Amino acid sequence: MSITVEKKAGLIKKFAQTKGDTGSPEVQVAILTDRIITLTDHFKTHKKDNHSRRGLLKMIATRRKLLDYLKSKSNERYSALIKELGLRR
Repeated sequence: MSITVEKKAGLIKKFAQTKGDTGSPEVQVAILTDRIITLTDHFKTHKKDNHSRRGLLKMIATRRKLLDYLKSKSNERYSALIKELGLRR
């Protein structure tokens, strides 16, 4: 259920602002989005896994806060990230 090291390194490389950047909102949102997608697939087969569902809700809230922060700081970076990850329709 966790994200693999290779997948995480690829996300960091793709969304990092500078080399070795792991703390920018873009990187954090990308990693959270991948984990959320993985957990969503998990719930298709394990419908009664309420302990993991609570963790999923916490991840969604954290991602929402990071996206709100990024939107308040730089609307261009926010729009580019939303478009790249395909979060809004």
